[in-house]
Amino acid sequence: MISIILGILFIAFTVFACIPFGPLAWGSEVISFLKGSLPVVSVLLAIICFFIGAADIKDKQEAKHEAEMEAQLEAEQNKDTSK
Repeated sequence: MISIILGILFIAFTVFACIPFGPLAWGSEVISFLKGSLPVVSVLLAIICFFIGAADIKDKQEAKHEAEMEAQLEAEQNKDTSK
């Protein structure tokens, strides 16, 4: 419960600080920060997407390999039962 209250307070402070006509008027600084941090965030997202894609390719290869092994075991079992 306390985390929800703190979250609401932090959001309220952020809105209060970014109001252009308020006492803090940090709106332009927040925009400058967001503009400056955008390339860094973009690189981090690109790295995360790369690793997710590589893991997906690896999972697909493992699934294909498991399906081939299962088919091979089934074929061997069918040979043994038909004799």
